[in-house]
Amino acid sequence: MAVIDDDDRPKKKVAHEIGQELTLLSVEELGARIQLMRDEIARLEADMSRKHASRSAADQFFKK
Repeated sequence: MAVIDDDDRPKKKVAHEIGQELTLLSVEELGARIQLMRDEIARLEADMSRKHASRSAADQFFKK
């Protein structure tokens, strides 16, 4: 029977649910979640910028 090293196991993807209980999380886990949320905010802002630009271009094309 083979022994499985902890390093060989697939890493659990970090996820966060808004309002989730935080008391059982380590400082490292909290830091990972903060980074996850910062990355998500950046992704949302980039998409919002693209949509604003698209809307602006459409408004200019169909200018009344």
